[in-house]
Amino acid sequence: MPIDQKLLDILCCPVTKQPVFPLTETDLALVNDAIATGKINHADESPVETPLTEGLITRNRQHIYRIDDGIPVMLEDESIPVDQIQGL
Repeated sequence: MPIDQKLLDILCCPVTKQPVFPLTETDLALVNDAIATGKINHADESPVETPLTEGLITRNRQHIYRIDDGIPVMLEDESIPVDQIQGL
């Protein structure tokens, strides 16, 4: 389910204060391929075990936030630092 544009317009990263944008299908595939390797961690160092169905990425491309059932999970500890993902 796509995220509502009005909500997207007001969301920002709680860490960097950067605006966020939906991951493209290509970027989402890269993220999920990296998650499948078992080597991707959340910001709190816990492993990311579940592939994303949707996600948001900051404008500066430093953090990814998952979207669960149309609801963005904008928690710093649960963000995925992008520097772990090759090609993103």
